[in-house]
Order: sequence, then C-alpha cells, then structure tokens
Amino acid sequence: MQELVESGRLIDAILALVLLQFAALASLHRLRGIGPAPRDLWPNLAAGAALLLAVRAALTDASWIAVAAWLACALAAHLIDLHRRWPRS
Repeated sequence: MQELVESGRLIDAILALVLLQFAALASLHRLRGIGPAPRDLWPNLAAGAALLLAVRAALTDASWIAVAAWLACALAAHLIDLHRRWPRS
C-alpha cells in the first residue's frame, strides 16, 4: 500500500474515477435530461482534479513549482465555479 501511495498510482486511480464520474453524469444528462449539465460540473471537478494532481506532485517529489502550479490551477477552477454559482442581482 505504501508503494501505491508514494508512487502516485493511487492518485492516478482516483483521477480515473473522477473522469468516469464526469462521463457518467454527462451521459445521464444527455440521454435522460436529468442531473447537472456538464458545463456546470466541470469547474468543480477540475478544481478537485487539480488538488489531486498537487498531492501527486508532492508525493512523487516533484518540484515545489509543480505543486504550486497545480494549486494555482485548483484555485482558478474554484473561482470559476464560484463565479458561475454566485447569484446575479
């Protein structure tokens, strides 16, 4: 288990599950018209994926710049998500 975590393969598996989740929800929306639209999902899932990639970079001894870049990507996606959800007045 330690090797699975330290190598980043566990994070890769979780990222694959995030992609499958997006595909399943997008298909459900397209085929049945239920659930959130993909355009409403992607910023939230992108923020989570970027955080996972920051963890992966840290676990695999990537440079601090790589970790910081993934964290910045997560922040950007989070801010996009907030902007899209913020009620218009």
